[in-house]
Amino acid sequence: MAHAPKKLGTLAATAIAGNDITSSCLYVGAIAMGYAGPWAVVALLIVAGVLYLFRKIYGEVVGALPLNGGAYNVLLNTTNKYNASIAACLTILSYMATAVLSASTAMYYLHALVPFLPVLLATVVVLGIFMMLSIAGIGESSVVAIIIFIAHLATMALLIVASFWFVTQHGFSLVKMNLSAPLPHGRGIAAALFFGFSTAMLGVTGFESSANYVEEQKHGVFPRTLKNMWVAVTVLNPLIVLCAIMVLPLAAVGDHQETMLSFMGLTIGGNWLASIITVDAVVVLCGAVLTSYVGVSGLVKRMTLDRIMPQFLLRETKKGSSPRIIILFFLLCLSVLFLTNAETEALAGVYTISFLTVMAFFAVGNFLLKMKRSKLPRPETASVAAVSVALLGVVLALYGNVRLNPQYLVVFLQYFIPTMLVIAVMLNRKSILEVMMAWVSRFVESVPGLAVVGRFTLSRMIRKLSSQEFVYFTKGDDLSILNRVMMYVQANEITKKLRIVTVLKEGERMHEDYLRDMEVLDRAYPEIKIEFTELHGVFGPELVHRLSEEWNIPTNFMFIGSPSDRFPYRVADLGGVRLVI
Repeated sequence: MAHAPKKLGTLAATAIAGNDITSSCLYVGAIAMGYAGPWAVVALLIVAGVLYLFRKIYGEVVGALPLNGGAYNVLLNTTNKYNASIAACLTILSYMATAVLSASTAMYYLHALVPFLPVLLATVVVLGIFMMLSIAGIGESSVVAIIIFIAHLATMALLIVASFWFVTQHGFSLVKMNLSAPLPHGRGIAAALFFGFSTAMLGVTGFESSANYVEEQKHGVFPRTLKNMWVAVTVLNPLIVLCAIMVLPLAAVGDHQETMLSFMGLTIGGNWLASIITVDAVVVLCGAVLTSYVGVSGLVKRMTLDRIMPQFLLRETKKGSSPRIIILFFLLCLSVLFLTNAETEALAGVYTISFLTVMAFFAVGNFLLKMKRSKLPRPETASVAAVSVALLGVVLALYGNVRLNPQYLVVFLQYFIPTMLVIAVMLNRKSILEVMMAWVSRFVESVPGLAVVGRFTLSRMIRKLSSQEFVYFTKGDDLSILNRVMMYVQANEITKKLRIVTVLKEGERMHEDYLRDMEVLDRAYPEIKIEFTELHGVFGPELVHRLSEEWNIPTNFMFIGSPSDRFPYRVADLGGVRLVI
């Protein structure tokens, strides 16, 4: 019997996502300075302000629905599978680009220390190492993440302290020169701030990752991970840009954009400091690869449980990891690596648009949660004004990045469209199989043997898909509510049977009018057999899990309406039961 996987504490959960978001200081400052010059400090502070608003947005959404999946999860519980799948595709693309970009960039840094290192092969090795770490289990991989996270923060602190010491010894002449220099591309302050802000939003990539493995975290840890990541980004990124303005001429920043921090270390302290920063860059960027594996595992597992992905991916190890999901992600990363030959611009195109769109989906999901799940208990609430400002900030950043690099949109679509086609096939596979059945039947006269085998195989696949039963727990809803449940099931699920279950107190019975409503509903949806079940007891996690085992129906194929604030349990306590009304 498999042991329950160990839950993550605050430090471990922060470190896994934190390695991704704090690794941004290695590149985002130089990029922002390339568009905003010395005003990049202000642009990064504006980014910190937008991220502060997203702390509340993520806190409300994940607090109300503390299940793996991030934006996918909230859209699944407020709209439908198709909309949720779009968010999931964007998130998966973001993780793929993050893993490949981080691994290849890390190897380019290492190549500076070891010139004979083959970058492409080394990138494959890095992706493979972290694949094996992820298969070993999240508890074991989190130890590696913690070590990387603490070492990275210590190295950045050393660089910042050394920069201020350098200024005390050499004065503020470079600061005055940089502040008086013309802004990049001849833009005014407003344009410089706008494009600096747009590109600096890449510095918060990884903030969404913690939501994709929230089920692996101890209760109450998730909001603390958001706070810790926000503090790290708010302190590190603006401070490092300020240090760069104090110790480097702006022209030198442009010449060393990819390795600005190493060049700062070389300028301030010489080879020893540059080497330390380079090693740190290699290690923390590798840590961002681990973040991708952990985040995508939680997301794809949830999608597989919802039958959007093939069920063979669900096989787990004794330590709770999903090796087939992890191996599939590794292979997808290799395909991206070899197809793009690790070209930074192509990967950045996928990275930028997918990440910012996922953040926008989270803000939209927050609005939907307020409208459709207003009674759902949540530990904190983001105001409508805060969500609106945050969404506007992300949309502006998305527009700014596409305006600066229109080719990014083309590259993004080259990956997004095929991914959505695969998801569309999975969501509509029953209809596709039925069309294939009709097509195969036309071969009866010409090739009877082949047609019979084809029809038998296809009909067996359709029966297997449709055999999955679903459950809806009703609180005595009227016919209009039950009709909405049926429309949701018909539009989003492949099934021929739905159990409608009501849980009553001892001695209670359902009214005869309600039973007649069941008969009306059964006649209205002849393709789905409706079975009404009365149970006596108390509705809660114990009852849900017992029925799941007795009926052999996974809990995420069970639905409820939105619970009131008097409901004594969290939605997550029900083990993945979905909200549909």
